[in-house]
Amino acid sequence: MEIVLHAWPHLPSASLSPAHLVEVAHRIEQALAEDCDGAVVAQGADTVEESAFVLDLLVPGSKPVVVTAAGAGPATTGDARGQLLTAMRVAGCREARDLGTLVLAGDRIHAARFAQRVRTGPSPELLSPLVGPIGTVVEGRPRFWVRVTRLPVLPFHGGPPRAVALLSWTMGEDGRRLGALPTLGYDGAVVEGMGAGYVPIEAVPPLCELAARMPVVLASRAPDGVVVARGGGTGMAEDEAGDTDLLRHGLIPAGCLTGLKARLLLGLALRGGAGHAAVAAAFSPYQ
Repeated sequence: MEIVLHAWPHLPSASLSPAHLVEVAHRIEQALAEDCDGAVVAQGADTVEESAFVLDLLVPGSKPVVVTAAGAGPATTGDARGQLLTAMRVAGCREARDLGTLVLAGDRIHAARFAQRVRTGPSPELLSPLVGPIGTVVEGRPRFWVRVTRLPVLPFHGGPPRAVALLSWTMGEDGRRLGALPTLGYDGAVVEGMGAGYVPIEAVPPLCELAARMPVVLASRAPDGVVVARGGGTGMAEDEAGDTDLLRHGLIPAGCLTGLKARLLLGLALRGGAGHAAVAAAFSPYQ
């Protein structure tokens, strides 16, 4: 059993960029195409959920990729070494195949698309609000209780993601910042609406105008919020501005993705000058 390990021992996780992860995805893909049985990526905890999702989007094939918040340098602590050993056991486990990139936190195994960091500190806590952890390491053996569908991946060779703005909507926000986004060099935007994607009435026109100029994805600011396309009536009052109104004007639903992850997917989908239809197709598996 051979596992490839990648770590950034001298780079804080808050300094990692999507471009770093695109490069790592390429290295992992090459290693897995040869004789490696799995891959482990060790990094700091601050961006672990984002790193894992980028790899989930870019690394093809059935072999496991496991991301964990553990150092891998000469000063690695005993707890971190134990976490690395556990991650390698998960990456070498046959049952971990065809699940995409996984995130290991303690003894809990999460699917990258659902994992969210919910507590700061040296021992970060991760939750997957929509589904919970899909597996647990029990007495040194990874055991999987839930299997998630392996979703299509994007090619790594398009380079780093395009610039995408992330805006979380708050009470009283009227959308005056939206018109400046194209002039600031952004190629797309993700809006975290209230609840299932609601925004104030006065914000609907500027959002629709922005969606006519660049791809805009509508997510929820709630940790377990879901924004999907709906058919039929909405059950909302006529003067209520909600997700269905915005989707009808061209915004793209984020599905089960948080704003953090929708931003990464949108940036990767926009490489190569992809238009609205191609971006919507990239988000459709998450509906």
